[in-house]
Amino acid sequence: MNRAPKTVWRNPVHFLAFGLGSGAAPWAPGTVGTVAAMILYWGVGHLPLSLYGLFLAVTFIFGCWLCERTSADLGVHDHSGIVWDEFVGYWITMWAMPVQFSWMLLGFVLFRLFDIWKPWPIRWIDRRVDGGFGIMFDDVLAGIYAAVIMQACYLIWH
Repeated sequence: MNRAPKTVWRNPVHFLAFGLGSGAAPWAPGTVGTVAAMILYWGVGHLPLSLYGLFLAVTFIFGCWLCERTSADLGVHDHSGIVWDEFVGYWITMWAMPVQFSWMLLGFVLFRLFDIWKPWPIRWIDRRVDGGFGIMFDDVLAGIYAAVIMQACYLIWH
């Protein structure tokens, strides 16, 4: 069971790192965090691609700091409740995809599959790269893997 520290509700940095509190879910915080990212995608998915790319860059860079800081404060590298990395990974998955529930659901399934499965080099990076960058980067790669499949599906079915 996931135990979220009380600081999640008092510290704005921890609150963001815990995905607006979604990472405090007692079970499957990564999955719950990805659902929260889906909801937020509904708002940002309509951005022009150039602004969406900027959004991804900013949320990734900010996320490296956010996850590093929260991990250091909690004394736990990549606490299971830190789900900002799932937010960014899911948003990468959804690059240039329509804001439609069916595509969002497929993106959710593919991203969670790659995030949990961690095919090479994701697992290698997850085990060897420390700090906020390490917390973020394995989910970025999972998002890229999922995005490639999403784009192929879009080309085939659209």
